[in-house]
Amino acid sequence: MIKRIRDLFALTLIVFFATQLRAQQDKSMLCQGAYYTEAQGAEKLERVGGSLHTVDDWLAHADSMKKQIRAGMEMDKFPAKTPLNTQFRKKKILDGYSVEAVVFESLPGFYVTGNLYRPIGNFGKASLAAIACPHGHWDNPEDYGRFRNDMQYRCAAFARMGAIVFSVDMVGYGESQQLPHDYPKALIFQTWNSIRVIDFLLSFPEVDPNRVAITGASGGGTQTMLAVALDDRIKVSVPVVMASAHFFGGCSCESGMPIHRMGSKIFSNAEIACLAAPRPLMLVSDGDDWTKNNPKVEYPFAKKVYRLYGKEQLVENAHFADEKHDYGKNKRLAVYGFLNKHLGLKLANILDKNGHVDESFVTIVPRKDLEFFNAVETDKLIKGEAVYQAFVKAKQ
Repeated sequence: MIKRIRDLFALTLIVFFATQLRAQQDKSMLCQGAYYTEAQGAEKLERVGGSLHTVDDWLAHADSMKKQIRAGMEMDKFPAKTPLNTQFRKKKILDGYSVEAVVFESLPGFYVTGNLYRPIGNFGKASLAAIACPHGHWDNPEDYGRFRNDMQYRCAAFARMGAIVFSVDMVGYGESQQLPHDYPKALIFQTWNSIRVIDFLLSFPEVDPNRVAITGASGGGTQTMLAVALDDRIKVSVPVVMASAHFFGGCSCESGMPIHRMGSKIFSNAEIACLAAPRPLMLVSDGDDWTKNNPKVEYPFAKKVYRLYGKEQLVENAHFADEKHDYGKNKRLAVYGFLNKHLGLKLANILDKNGHVDESFVTIVPRKDLEFFNAVETDKLIKGEAVYQAFVKAKQ
């Protein structure tokens, strides 16, 4: 009996220290924030570009990236796609579009919260495009997440142009409070939610599956790149103020798991963004953050990748050297034009009589009118470790 207890104790210690060692190893594999200097990032990207001579060269590199991303976020096997159980509330009819609060389950008991924007008007028999809109890390309660003015402007404009649009909460933001945003494995749920958002948008019979796009800024730009990397149903990609050769994202929902590095293999966000190829891709950048080098570093690399396919015309860079880290009006105007071209939208629906984009038709809806849950409903939701267990069970 004593020997059995000793053996059990020894086994417990072995498991404990093995777990600790694995955690330390995993942490050493994280590439967070400005992982490279600007010069190092540019040199690494140039070296990768120099090794790409054919489409097959790129496909091999892309396959390695995809496998590493999936393994790093514990999604070498995707969870089962369980019923969404979608619910709608608070629909508002506005000027050329509608908006309503929506929840659905990406995993049993884990809710994706957001707002659905739909076009109003005669679009003939043509089916509609679909656009997923993740938001970034802006924490001012007066200018927050999916409720931000810039989110409402672009979602309303996309809808009026002829798209069904879903503005989704990041994990731990807005109404998505079942896990905190600094949860160490937030990246799993953030990314799986993005994939299920595409399921949700494609559940509408009027949506054309060949006209599906995603666009977000900052952390929403990271989600744009990762969703496109893992979901071929997304046909057009516009990561805003995020694609960088040296900056890997500083949040647990971006780089808190070893997706960029395993062993000696390191892949930057500039490379991950190009997993969109040969689907249309626009890199939107500015002169005041880690995307300031896009015109001379990241964009030329992207053009090289697309040139391998003979599709160089499908990649663009909208650079705003005098602007800051945001999804401001000038950036939106560039994206409106790009998505109009590649999704077959009706840009004319948001132009004034002089042919300029006019967003004055947009009603900025107060947060309380965009929320789905009440306090009682929120209190009843599963939280914390139970959410992770739902993910584990769905993978079995």
